[in-house]
Amino acid sequence: MTMQKTLQNNYRICTRCVMDTTDPEITFDKVGVCNHCRHFDEVTSKSWFPNEEGARRLSVILDSIRADGKHQTYDCIIGLSGGVDSCYLALKVNEWKLRPLVVHVDAGWNSELAVANIEKVVKHCGYHLHTHVVDWVEMRNLQLAYLRAGIANQDVPQDHVFFASMYHFATKNRIRYILTGGNTATECIFPESWHGSAMDAVNLKAIYRNYGDGRLKTYNTISFFQYYFWYPFIKKMRTVRPLNYIPYNKEDAIKEMERLFGWRYYGRKHGESIFTKLFQNYYLPAKFGFDKRRPHFSSMIVTGQLTREEALIQLKESLYNAQELENDIEYFCKKIKITRKQFEEFMSAPPHHYTDFSNWNRRHQMLKSIQSSVARVLGRDIKIYS
Repeated sequence: MTMQKTLQNNYRICTRCVMDTTDPEITFDKVGVCNHCRHFDEVTSKSWFPNEEGARRLSVILDSIRADGKHQTYDCIIGLSGGVDSCYLALKVNEWKLRPLVVHVDAGWNSELAVANIEKVVKHCGYHLHTHVVDWVEMRNLQLAYLRAGIANQDVPQDHVFFASMYHFATKNRIRYILTGGNTATECIFPESWHGSAMDAVNLKAIYRNYGDGRLKTYNTISFFQYYFWYPFIKKMRTVRPLNYIPYNKEDAIKEMERLFGWRYYGRKHGESIFTKLFQNYYLPAKFGFDKRRPHFSSMIVTGQLTREEALIQLKESLYNAQELENDIEYFCKKIKITRKQFEEFMSAPPHHYTDFSNWNRRHQMLKSIQSSVARVLGRDIKIYS
C-alpha cells in the first residue's frame, strides 16, 4: 500500500467542526467530535463573554485603563495591521473614548489595500499613527533563514517583531495596557502541533544562527524573562482582548466599517500582508498539507458564526487561482531576491519542525507547572504573563 493510500485510509474529520487529521495530535470521542471542540466547551468558552456579563467586565477594564493612564499622554496602545480585527478594535477604542498610542509595524509586505484601510480608520477616528519600519535587509535575511530552515510558521519574523515593537513602544511611553484584536470568536481553535509560539525568541535566534546571514542589529525581540516576568510583574503591563467582551461577528464588523469609512475586505484572512497571503495559502498547504482555513472556520463554527455545512462548501474553493499565484510568487522572489529555481528548491526541500531547533518549551512547561501549583494553593487561576 502506498503512503498516499495510507494517509487517505487514515483520514478523518470532526463531526462538529472541520478540523481533521492534518493535525497529527487530534483525537475524537465516540461520536466523532474532536479534542479542539471539547476544549472550547470545557475551557475556552468559560473566558469568552459576548453578552451582558462581558459588557460588565469590559466596563471595569475600561475604567481601569482610563484611571491608570489619567496623567499620561496615552492610556493604552493598539497595533494596526489593516486587517479586520485590528481595524475594528481601533474603531471600538475610539467609541470607548480611550486615548491609544496607535502603532503600525511595517515589515515590508503591506498590500496597497492594507495601507488604504489603515489610512481610512486613522482618519475616521482622528488618531495620530506611529509607524515603525523594520530594517528591510534584516527582515529579508531573517525570512530567508526561515525558508532555509523549512519550518511551518514562516510568519514568525513578522509576528515577533510586531509584538516586540508593541512592548517597546508601550514601555517607552509608560503605557500599561496593550489592546489586541485577538479574539475567541474567530481564533479559538488552532492545532499546537502545527507550530510553536511566535514569541519564542530562543527558537527565532537558533534558526537564525543556523541559517542566517549577518547580525540582527535593530530587529526587536522579546526574551522569555521579559515576556513572562519583566513586563507583567515589574512593569505591571497587561494585554487585553476587548473583542472577547462584546458580541464580535466578523461579517457584521466588516459591514460596519464599510459603511462608516469605506473599509475594504481582502477576500481572505490576513490578506493585508502579501507575504502572509502566499505563506498561508500556498506554502503551508503545498509543503505541509496545512490549510489554515480549517482552524479559522472551526473557530467560527463553535462560536456560532458559521455552519459546518457552509465551511465544507468554502473549503472546496481554491485557495489561489493560477494567475494570482504566479503573480504573487514572482513578486515574492523579486522582492526577497531569489530565483524561481531557489523558491522551488525551498518548496521541495525536506520540512523541519520548529522543535528541531532550540526553543523555550521546557522553560514554559516548568513555568506552567509552577503556575498550577500556586493556583492550587490560592484556590484560583493565576495569569502569570502579560
